[in-house]
Amino acid sequence: MNYSALLLQSGLDKIDAQVLFGHCTGKNRAWLIGHGQDEVDPLHASAFNPLAARRRAGEPVAYIVGTREFFGRDFVVNPSVLIPRPDTELLVELALERAGDGARVLDLGTGSGCIPITLKLERLDLDISAVDLSPAALIVAQTNASQLEAAIRFYQSDWYQVLGEVRFDVIVSNPPYIEQNDHHLSEGDLRFEPRSALSDEGDGLAHIRSIISGACSHLSQHGWLLFEHGWDQSAACRALLEEAGFYEVQSWLDLSGIERVTGGRWAGA
Repeated sequence: MNYSALLLQSGLDKIDAQVLFGHCTGKNRAWLIGHGQDEVDPLHASAFNPLAARRRAGEPVAYIVGTREFFGRDFVVNPSVLIPRPDTELLVELALERAGDGARVLDLGTGSGCIPITLKLERLDLDISAVDLSPAALIVAQTNASQLEAAIRFYQSDWYQVLGEVRFDVIVSNPPYIEQNDHHLSEGDLRFEPRSALSDEGDGLAHIRSIISGACSHLSQHGWLLFEHGWDQSAACRALLEEAGFYEVQSWLDLSGIERVTGGRWAGA
């Protein structure tokens, strides 16, 4: 059997098969193209086949290889944290545009830490803190910050609980926003991701309400609150922000043309 046949008979998407083969053998795509008709080394097959089986069973490629790219950097991931997705890069871009020189930034529910770490590496002047309720998630975030050499303050906290009266110029979050009965929770990669980071086990807006409410006590006057949400939640999120006293409330489109991030500025008490 040659290498092309090995990957084909795995039954995987071509890119998934190439990524897994490269991960377990150290051979890149260019090598596969040049050696596709070569006889398979049994050691390569014995390394690749178990990973292919895990992927056929539905396990996300990111968890199998242990990393996922975000904003051009590789982040460590495991089943304790959500897998970073390209749409979340919109949240980072919006925060970068709105953070003034030396701004204090807070990330709520940091997970892998991809949001605050990216903000810090793109803008070294920013003073960034991040919180997560999960100790396991914080270990992943701290590992990523150490490996990527990003100076972030991490706190274990239920949203703003341990932050006292500290105020920030920008608050960002990608909170759990999937409604409890949404069928997507039992499909694809989501089956393997931490449910507590995906759903509020309610209408999908419970955590967003808490974030908006708490932001009023933790944002500087005219500071920005920006958060990711579900495909059909933008109107409800704008209404919640306006009811809480935010202005310049608006939503932004993701890569698919869906309103994915909503935010506004805090008018102050």
